[in-house]
Amino acid sequence: MKKLHDIAAGVRAGNIRSLAKAITLVESRSPDHSLAATALLDELLPASGQSMRIGISGVPGVGKSTFIEAFGLYLTGRGHKVAVLAVDPSSQISGGSILGDKTRMEELSRLDSAFIRPSPSGSNLGGVARKTRETMLLCEAAGFDVIIVETVGVGQSEVTVASMVDFFLLLQLPGAGDELQGIKKGVMEIADAIVINKADGDNRPRAELARQQYVNVLHILKPKSRNWQVPVQMVSALHGDGISGVWELVEAYRTAMEQSGEFANKRRLQASDWMWSLVMDGLRDQFMNDRQVENLLGTVQEAVATGVTAPGAAARRLLEAFKRH
Repeated sequence: MKKLHDIAAGVRAGNIRSLAKAITLVESRSPDHSLAATALLDELLPASGQSMRIGISGVPGVGKSTFIEAFGLYLTGRGHKVAVLAVDPSSQISGGSILGDKTRMEELSRLDSAFIRPSPSGSNLGGVARKTRETMLLCEAAGFDVIIVETVGVGQSEVTVASMVDFFLLLQLPGAGDELQGIKKGVMEIADAIVINKADGDNRPRAELARQQYVNVLHILKPKSRNWQVPVQMVSALHGDGISGVWELVEAYRTAMEQSGEFANKRRLQASDWMWSLVMDGLRDQFMNDRQVENLLGTVQEAVATGVTAPGAAARRLLEAFKRH
């Protein structure tokens, strides 16, 4: 227990070695470490929650790493402490991209006021997201006041990241017409701002046209909040143009949301949703590790696959076996 107190004290003091130890503990899949991780999070929870949590997603080739580094360098230059985390459900198959990002974000990763952490490897998005949420709390307790959560995967990972952050930023490339048609409506609906990167040189006119088209699309979509009109902004992360404007958007958003009470309410709802997702994860783990279920599972799955048993009847049989003890 003393060891946990020492780690917690180190995290609160902003010690990176203590933070790394704490994150390793919460990422561990060992059941023995689970209780210790919970105790550590409980101890550090009062020191968390003070950061601005920003989710960033974008199509491949949009320059996400360049943007995050430019954004991070701008923020650290203004006295902020920045942590960059990733939600990467594909990392088990591809190795993920955040490790590559860490080498691409060389300048940012060398700063004492920045911390870059890859997501735990694994194909289960829920598990990866859970560890990312816990890592986010630990980084906040260590004094990082801007947490950037990068979504490396596609589809559901964007929705998952949006559910754990205060502000969700969608990065896009200059382009219009067919490229705009490819934007998923669901992703547009969860965005709090759209930023068009690489808006420089010959790309500038295309970026301006795309910006106008995004503005038109956003007018059609139902707004997420009556207190915020989703803006569309152009930047060139490579040249550092427009980066300060993105932070101004984030600050304006936070002010608007805090004044309306929506910011605190969103955090409360996220905490409640997180609790229920942990309950569901726990039940699923208990169910899958149950001996009675394990003994039946192969037979029942085979019966469903061959059409002998209906899926509903098979599910009831497994649940009955689980409930019997």
